[in-house]
Amino acid sequence: MVKKIILGIFSAVLILLVAAYFLIRGIAIKGLPNYNGTVTLENLEYEVIIYRDSLAVPHIIAETEADLYRATGYCMAQDRLWQMDLIRRATEGRLSEILGKDMINADQLLRSLKIPEKSQLVLEQTDPIILAALNAFCDGVNQFITTHMDKLPPEFTILGYKPDPWVPENSLNLIGYMAWDLTMPWLIEVNLDKISKIIDSELFQQLIPDMDFQPTVIYSSAVNSQPATESDFLLTETVKLKKLGLSAFDASNNWVVSGTKSVTGLPIFANDMHLEINAPGIWYQMHQIVKGRLNVTGVAIPGQPIVVAGHNDYIAWGMTNVMVDDMDFYDERLNPENPDEYLFNGEWTPMEIRKEKIFIKGGESVERVNKFTHRGPIVSDFKKIHDRAVSMRWMGNEWSNELRTIYLLNRARNWNEFKEAARTFIAVSQNIAYADINGNIGIYCCAGVPIRENWNGIQIAPGWTDEFDWKGLVPFEDLPHSYNPPEGYVSSANNRPSDDKDAPYISTWFAPQYRIDRIRELLNEKDSLDIEDFVKMQSDQKSKLVEKFRDRIIQVLGNTELNDTERKVFERFSDWNGVLDAESSSAMVFEKFYNVLMKNVFMDELGNDLYEDYISVGYIPNNALDRLWQVEDSRWFDDANTKDIVESLSDIIIISYRETIQSLLELLGTNPEAWAWGKLHKLAINHPLGSVTVLNKLFNLNRGPYPVGGSSHTVSLYAYSYNDPFISDYGTSHRHIYPVGDWDKSLSIIPTGISGIPKSRHYCDQTKLYLKNIYRNDYSSLELVRENALYTMLIQPNNE
Repeated sequence: MVKKIILGIFSAVLILLVAAYFLIRGIAIKGLPNYNGTVTLENLEYEVIIYRDSLAVPHIIAETEADLYRATGYCMAQDRLWQMDLIRRATEGRLSEILGKDMINADQLLRSLKIPEKSQLVLEQTDPIILAALNAFCDGVNQFITTHMDKLPPEFTILGYKPDPWVPENSLNLIGYMAWDLTMPWLIEVNLDKISKIIDSELFQQLIPDMDFQPTVIYSSAVNSQPATESDFLLTETVKLKKLGLSAFDASNNWVVSGTKSVTGLPIFANDMHLEINAPGIWYQMHQIVKGRLNVTGVAIPGQPIVVAGHNDYIAWGMTNVMVDDMDFYDERLNPENPDEYLFNGEWTPMEIRKEKIFIKGGESVERVNKFTHRGPIVSDFKKIHDRAVSMRWMGNEWSNELRTIYLLNRARNWNEFKEAARTFIAVSQNIAYADINGNIGIYCCAGVPIRENWNGIQIAPGWTDEFDWKGLVPFEDLPHSYNPPEGYVSSANNRPSDDKDAPYISTWFAPQYRIDRIRELLNEKDSLDIEDFVKMQSDQKSKLVEKFRDRIIQVLGNTELNDTERKVFERFSDWNGVLDAESSSAMVFEKFYNVLMKNVFMDELGNDLYEDYISVGYIPNNALDRLWQVEDSRWFDDANTKDIVESLSDIIIISYRETIQSLLELLGTNPEAWAWGKLHKLAINHPLGSVTVLNKLFNLNRGPYPVGGSSHTVSLYAYSYNDPFISDYGTSHRHIYPVGDWDKSLSIIPTGISGIPKSRHYCDQTKLYLKNIYRNDYSSLELVRENALYTMLIQPNNE
């Protein structure tokens, strides 16, 4: 009897396990699209063919623009519907509805940005032809949703909801989404204001980037060069958004050589934009053809139908972040008798009060209040500022029309048409590089640059008058640009735009010049460059930062008594070539040393909380270390904890080196030759739900971590947070190389894959290629597209 009972229990458990397996498998695979066969769509005028290559990248061929964008909506929804919905919810402040109460504060912040209102303004002023394209895209997305409600991607089932219909505003919201992720001052300026309250002015000034230490500029040639032919509170919320893959980018590389430096006699173009690397990735590769009218390929953002960076038959273009100071903070004086009023130019002015009802997964809701001055939202609570009201003005709320820009860039044929398209690219500030089939190259600073009078916007300004309000934006024609410069190339890597004293003030928050200096070093190594040279450049991991720091480190340590292990490591470091490849032990030593040095310089003065916030704010700590590296006796080097000793830079180098060796002995063992950089420095590609261990195991959401080389200061960029070294989730989000005029030899790759469905064979199927610096052929001629198609889908109109 006992045996029968045990056998019965075992059988019941087995049945449950089998049922659970099939249930989970069913959820995982039911959203997998069929890339072959025939589909019928309403409102289609002619047949559309979608070819997909071996990596399922779609080539969409249509007879009309409306048909093209309708098919694009259907196609993109096949691959990225849940990602589209997640981004949409972020821009609307509706994450709590699907993720629960932990996202309430993030939703309140996101609603304070008024992104949907900006989108409505843009829609009202957009050309009807572009609106027609956007409406067709929305129709394609919605027809997919309607016909696949029982075959949705697994995340919808896991979270227990279904997607709403897609509307044009949802696509326009991506402008605000990208503008918010690009802005530099949000994490910088309030943090610096807090720091200024606890240190003296001399120490504080040494934290501000000094442009004299950044001599390399983007726009070195004359503007009129001639053509050759025609944590604070929000930091916590920012981390949450980052884990959802909703934090985008603030860096990038691009460079173009003219025919005078190209073996082809025509320009060669390269672009790699740097973003958070998540699964699915932020870019959607696609190729769009309207026969006889349009042939464009590149990358789009899931949720909008137009190529953001790529090439057509005539021009290529690509982007890097300008790093513009596009946000300011103001100290507002509130009426003591009515805290909903603020003083402005001698009068108490009522704030706009918005009651935000935030719905929470499970049916509950909460009400939060956002307050706004004429400048923008009151952000004091978001910033943990409890003793005053601080408002924020942000370029993302100013009028711009990036949708118009990219629509026209897709169709531009020359420099003048490129410029006309680019003039409405304002909120999402970018250096847009250019090349065309007539041999012309150029680059334009396409950015909303505030005009400030008598101040630079670095710290919180008095807000009770209009003295520090913006006085408009710098006119497009006055922004830096270069066209066919004499050196035969253009390049940018988030560095300082110009050294012209009369040029408009753009920012203080640029990237250090290490990447751009290395790029230009490589551009000047040879008289003529080819595609293979560009491939090597995009994979280059030699560091100009190491080159700058190494001599002084060697000088100091060479005159220091070291123990046997310290001496052995020092000798290897002294002979190191400065290449941060994954196998390099000296790369591991340098990166660990750099982190320890940063902590030893700043932590004792700032304290733990401010220090953690400070090292989270872009390139600010790097620029400060660069500046201090020139000074032996800065008071930043004096350890506040050693009262009877005044440390110098040399002392801090020795202390940091010894701490580095001891730490690596504990982390990696007693054999320094085995301290490979890639043993700790790894690329992690995480899904928004992958932090839930059981979901990750059941659905295989996350990928990696993979050993990688490079760092934030190499051309091949794999960056990591100084608060969480050394796992990288930020780097090159795509690589494009275009030989202008010989477009079928173009190359591209992304770190993930075209599909956002974890069970798909095309989810992260480009990752191994990417890690090995191997590219896919990015064909644009129909003949080669057909020859290399693995899948073919015919989309037919419904003629009934």
